[in-house]
Amino acid sequence: MSLLGRSLRAAVCAFVVLCGSVVAATTAEAESSCHPVGRALRYVVAFDRGTSEAEAKAAVTAACGSQTIYYPQIAVAVATSADRDFAELVRPAAAFSAQAERLAVQRANGTPSARSTPTRAELEPTDPAKVPKGDRTGEQWDMRAIGADKARAIERGSEDVVVGVLDSGVDPAHPELKTALDPAKSAGCLIGAPDRNWAATTSAHGTHVAGIIAAADDGKGVTGVAPGVRIASVKVIDDRGYADPEAAVCGLMWAASQGMTVTNSSYFVDPWSLSCAHDDERGVVNEVMARAVEYATSAGTLNVAAATNEAVGLVPSPRSGVQARTDGCQALPAGLRDVVAVSSVSAERVKAGYSSYGLGVIDVTAPGGEAGQCVLSTVPGGYAPLCGTSMAAPHVAGVAALLASEHPGYSARQLKRTLDAQATPIACPADYDLTGDGSQDAYCTGYAGFNGFYGHGMVDALAAVAPKPGVPSSAR
Repeated sequence: MSLLGRSLRAAVCAFVVLCGSVVAATTAEAESSCHPVGRALRYVVAFDRGTSEAEAKAAVTAACGSQTIYYPQIAVAVATSADRDFAELVRPAAAFSAQAERLAVQRANGTPSARSTPTRAELEPTDPAKVPKGDRTGEQWDMRAIGADKARAIERGSEDVVVGVLDSGVDPAHPELKTALDPAKSAGCLIGAPDRNWAATTSAHGTHVAGIIAAADDGKGVTGVAPGVRIASVKVIDDRGYADPEAAVCGLMWAASQGMTVTNSSYFVDPWSLSCAHDDERGVVNEVMARAVEYATSAGTLNVAAATNEAVGLVPSPRSGVQARTDGCQALPAGLRDVVAVSSVSAERVKAGYSSYGLGVIDVTAPGGEAGQCVLSTVPGGYAPLCGTSMAAPHVAGVAALLASEHPGYSARQLKRTLDAQATPIACPADYDLTGDGSQDAYCTGYAGFNGFYGHGMVDALAAVAPKPGVPSSAR
């Protein structure tokens, strides 16, 4: 489906304009031709750029929908509709519903469409008095691997720098995060529009990610890469572990509106269980995500994203307005050009078997761990080890926050270029046979300075803050 060369105004004319005179399209008129079936489903809708909010709302209403929010900066709306033909009726705008996609899978297979999440049960509220107070920084091999333990002695991060944790919510009562957390800049985005439901409810994932970025340097528990910065909880992953495109768009737009310096996205956009879907619907999702990332980047927000745990070779995702690729596997938002895509390595500095990879997609790598040696961080009620590219990405977001603290005038693209330039190169392994069966488990392409497994190399926290020769500390 091409999103270019289509005039929304022509569609709106068909709905509400007659010979240049606007005719009020009443709700009753729209409802008379609607055919609701079952519950209302959520849609993300991409309009032609320049479409006004009034035009978008008129088109959604005429297509038997209700507009939840409109982001005029990127001409994307979130709408609900119980009419099964909404996506067709709203054309030439392009609409997609992750909820409808999952329902279709359920009907086709006769089984629920769901995937595992770190935690499903309702989380118990954290009692700060019961959180263990012992120092566990000696277990943080990951921080030593990127020089974060040494970097903290030079720069802990500025409280003027806010990192948005686009995830499953952060525990607001955890003593390691309470000081860093900024409730005023936090928001829930599950309906595609910001609300106040940003706290963790069923998943420890977001709290774990937040701790890697900014857990307090207080001699208790663990310490984050940048313990002096602030974090905001932006809830984009629902209680079943899904990150729908409208939630992801909302998270990026909210972060930009709040002036966040960095965001971390340790997820991939659902409903596809793998990142290799090729159809018109995938094109819609790519378009709205690309627009949101490009807008956030232009507003000064750098987005860092996990490469996913699918263990697949990824190809870059196109910019907005460009036809989606029909070859290879794509991961959103990690595959988008302005995003810092992060692969995962073990304590031995070898790509983790689960980590996706891809030349031209992966920017840098960071510790995510392997079974038996995962990454220790905060969870509601205490601390726990988890493995994944979800854990690798926040190490990079933390280093980006340190860089922004040292260079408050840097743009998002300057931060990205500096992260790449300061990374420690890691060459492709000569033999990547993790299972020992005599065959390669993945193929690394590129050279030592830039390859598909590690990008530009291991992110370096110490390089981000190390004093520069001849530059006084007050000028850094």
